[in-house]
Amino acid sequence: MKIDHIAIWTNNLEGLKNFYMHYFDASPNEIYYNHSKGFSSYFLTFDGDCRLELMEMPGIPHTKNDSLKQFSGIIHFAINVGSKIEVDRLTETLRNDGFKVVGEPRNTGDGHYESVILDPDGNRVEIVA
Repeated sequence: MKIDHIAIWTNNLEGLKNFYMHYFDASPNEIYYNHSKGFSSYFLTFDGDCRLELMEMPGIPHTKNDSLKQFSGIIHFAINVGSKIEVDRLTETLRNDGFKVVGEPRNTGDGHYESVILDPDGNRVEIVA
């Protein structure tokens, strides 16, 4: 078994899609639109099998979770960029472009090298090697 995809509700479908395309080389499918529900989505493909589904629909409330604090439920997902050098480079690029870095690049106790940033919607994304 494997994880097929992770889904994120957003109120800025095009903006979030463009963020993952620009910084993480994601490739989107054609937009899916359900006219009766006003639902739109993209599946983003990265290097690998797991995809990210970005979804937008009127009436979906904003999260009440504080993205700077821990909470129950899914707290982050990780994208492997291949090397410590790339973790450092991408983290600095995102910081310089105005995105919040909530975890500086570091070696973790479980053998990873990672940083943590917030995407435009405040979702935690670990950048790992």
